[in-house]
Amino acid sequence: MQRFHDGRDWFFEKRFGMFIHWGVYAVRGWHEQLQWRGRMSKAEYVTLMDQFNPVAFDPDQWLDVVEAAGMEYICFTTKHHDGFCLWDTAHTDYNIMRTPYGKDVLAMLAEACHRRGVRLCLYYSCPDWHHPNSVNFGGDHQLDAPNPGDQPDLLKYVAYVKAQITELCTNYGRISAFFWDIPPKINIPELNATLRELQPGIMINDRGFGPGDYSTPERHVPDGKGFSRPTEACQSVGRQSWGWREDEDYYSDLLLMQSIDKILAMDGNYLLNVGPKPDGTLPAEAVRILRRIGDWFGRVREAFYGAEPASHLLAGGEAMLTRRGNSLYVHFPKPLASTGIMLNPLRIQPERAVLLNDGRELRAAVELVPSFWQSGAYLRVAGLPVNELAGEVPVVRLDFADLAAALAANDGPVGKEYLL
Repeated sequence: MQRFHDGRDWFFEKRFGMFIHWGVYAVRGWHEQLQWRGRMSKAEYVTLMDQFNPVAFDPDQWLDVVEAAGMEYICFTTKHHDGFCLWDTAHTDYNIMRTPYGKDVLAMLAEACHRRGVRLCLYYSCPDWHHPNSVNFGGDHQLDAPNPGDQPDLLKYVAYVKAQITELCTNYGRISAFFWDIPPKINIPELNATLRELQPGIMINDRGFGPGDYSTPERHVPDGKGFSRPTEACQSVGRQSWGWREDEDYYSDLLLMQSIDKILAMDGNYLLNVGPKPDGTLPAEAVRILRRIGDWFGRVREAFYGAEPASHLLAGGEAMLTRRGNSLYVHFPKPLASTGIMLNPLRIQPERAVLLNDGRELRAAVELVPSFWQSGAYLRVAGLPVNELAGEVPVVRLDFADLAAALAANDGPVGKEYLL
């Protein structure tokens, strides 16, 4: 995996983060694209600002959940497609300071993040359904027709965007990453250059006005055994919406764990989203999900941190591998089919096999089994508690005295040319 050898390399050390989608759309509790998908006029939609009063917002409560989930950074939607700004901006009145709440929530969140050592990343939408000059040149997520009185003007809108990102990267301390969204099909290098000038070491994604540092697959797990460039997958705890939805369909804990496990085993980062309620609190079910994931993640996290993808050492897709030092970690991104697994074509004997989920030792041996589809002796891990662990992803650590030497001597198709 490519490294930058500068301040951006924090990205490869902090692997798991929280995404926050929040705005005036939370008032209706339906979807973050309420204005577009709900066919609301601008005149009607802007009245939600007068109802947005998150009196229970406490950034430390958010960060308590971040830490309980095992997350180490947070990405906050400063401005979504509706154009409403969750900070004290001088460039539009359509912002949090004009609501009944009247406080700069980004400033409050930034102070808490910096105080507690949680890295702060900012999301900013390229389209803007409120600004009269907005034009997302060639991009999607556009209103069906301009608002009355709009005067689309690319240069004026880019000047507005530059002024706003200058505020964001000047007034809120260190910003670790910038998450553009809905890329326009036009390259304006000065915008990313502004971000880098104001925030040296900032990571910039690939959805903005030019090439970025990392890719952002959304709501799916890509095929393959590793990523060729820095990648941060994003998913929400809810199936229907990124913002708070009152009648949400939540993903199962297991599905989210499987997704996290596979992305991290491929050497990617994972950004898991929650939509706060209009009062500023996180939904109870979302908190339960994150705490449950955090309980699992805390027990298996050694398989990801400081580890490298090693799934190329295996045939088939039943399991994946990561490697750290003299240990291989076996991951199961799909539900286990049985209490044992053959790690074909490995013929290397570990000194110990440990199930990280509960610390129990398992039996691992190179052996021939009476199988129609197994023609030789391979490393078998047996005694996996498939029923006990039906609700979470198992991860097994295999410890070797000298893993590099064992792999080099492996007499199967995995030879020196495959070594990490």
